[in-house]
Amino acid sequence: MDNRLFKASHKVYILKYHIVLVCKYRKDIFLDVRIVEFAKRVLAEISKRYNIVYETVGFDEDHLHVLVQSVPRYSPSKIVQITKSVTAREIFRQFPEIKEELWGGEFWNDGGYIGTVGEGPNADIIRNYIVKQGRNVNQLSLHDF
Repeated sequence: MDNRLFKASHKVYILKYHIVLVCKYRKDIFLDVRIVEFAKRVLAEISKRYNIVYETVGFDEDHLHVLVQSVPRYSPSKIVQITKSVTAREIFRQFPEIKEELWGGEFWNDGGYIGTVGEGPNADIIRNYIVKQGRNVNQLSLHDF
C-alpha cells in the first residue's frame, strides 16, 4: 500500500484506479500459472517504463483486476490502453498458441471497468476484493516487484 503523495511540475497528486480487464470470449487463459507469472513480469516492466504502479493485482480464470497508481499525464483510458496493448503483445509473443485459441487475434475484450479509488477504507476494501480474486497463488502486490 502506497499512501505517499507524488510531486511533478508544480503538482502534488495521488491518483488511483480500480481496473478490470476481461479476456476475449471470456476464455479461461489465466488458469495456466505460466501465463499468470509471465503477465506479472510484463506488468512489472510496464511499471518501470511508463510510471504506472500496479499496487495490487489479482487474476481470475478469465480476467484481471488491478489497483493502479499513475501520473496525471495519463488518463484512466490511456492506462488501460497501455496495459492492454503491452500485455497482449508480450503474452502472444511468449505463448503463440494463445493467438490461435482467441480466433480473432485479440487478447482482451473491448470493454472493462475503471473506477476511481480514494485512500482509506475505500482503498482497503478494493485491495481486499482484488486479493480474493481467483486462487491465492495468482495474487501480487507492489512488494512482489
